[in-house]
Amino acid sequence: MTPVLREQKLDAHAAEAPTYSIVIPLYNEAENVEPLYRELKPVLERLGAPYEVIFVDDGSQDGTYEVLLALHREDPTVHLVRLSRNFGQTAALAAGFDFARGAIIIAMDGDLHHDPQDIPRLLETLQQGYDIVSGWRKDRPDDFLTRRLPSRIANWIMARLSGVPLRDFGSTFKAYRREIIKNIRLYGELHRFIPALASLVGARIAEIPVRARPRYRGQSKYGLSRTIRVLLDFITIKFLLSYMTRPLHFFGPVGLLALASGVLLGGYLTLKKFLYGISLLQRHGPLLLLSMLLIITGVQLISIGLIGEIIMRTYYESQRKPIYTIREIRSRREARASPPNSKGA
Repeated sequence: MTPVLREQKLDAHAAEAPTYSIVIPLYNEAENVEPLYRELKPVLERLGAPYEVIFVDDGSQDGTYEVLLALHREDPTVHLVRLSRNFGQTAALAAGFDFARGAIIIAMDGDLHHDPQDIPRLLETLQQGYDIVSGWRKDRPDDFLTRRLPSRIANWIMARLSGVPLRDFGSTFKAYRREIIKNIRLYGELHRFIPALASLVGARIAEIPVRARPRYRGQSKYGLSRTIRVLLDFITIKFLLSYMTRPLHFFGPVGLLALASGVLLGGYLTLKKFLYGISLLQRHGPLLLLSMLLIITGVQLISIGLIGEIIMRTYYESQRKPIYTIREIRSRREARASPPNSKGA
């Protein structure tokens, strides 16, 4: 299975690129796909500009693919990207973003949690000079103690630490300018932190209230395990925001502090030995070991920072690769957009 590289798709026939690309990741949403499509279609038609709808099947096993295939055959604006297995929502969104050709890319969930009627409002705000407009689920139909309260606390912490004043980092419902989203590489659960990553390049970000509806059918894919993964990814994001291009600035001060402490402690013990003839191993063995440990730790931390600097330089100069593999693509443009050994119909 050959990944579809961004350059191969974008150069296919840029002159025919639509204005809007709607990216919808799906995992076992067979009951929700068609109702969502029927709601979405008239909203997009009223926009009065060319559009495409990109459904990304993230390894579904409940018939989602068959429903999408029928929609693709019915509507030439519907494109289907089928991943080879379940990679997770972030990778599915990344696949859709890579395949999208629109000048404006809109991401939304596939369970009818987001109301397509809010799309024009996202676009209207985007036209006011913003690069990203995020949907704020102000009145979520979730339990207060188990979902809304933890979410508010987490969003408050993330907003303070990231410097991006959003009230709903977890909302997938966002509108992006192409030039912003195409230059962000996603992995883990980082899709919810796209605004924070985009802030690194000076993106202008806005947030507007959107309707949040109960899941239409099926079971929610969210749980405690995902919350834990999100918290771990936020630690990564905080590090990236502060030290992505300068890891030595993070490891260096800690390493220097440890090194200086070890040297001072070692100097103090050495001075006592020469002044008072004290046997360091017998009288101050633990302190001597601590001194050596601090010196070694300091050198190691500084070395890690230097290695990190080298890795970052290498990263920025290396070729970026996709984080997913595609089993097949069903699109009326795939004959020209896909690599020679990709499967299609």
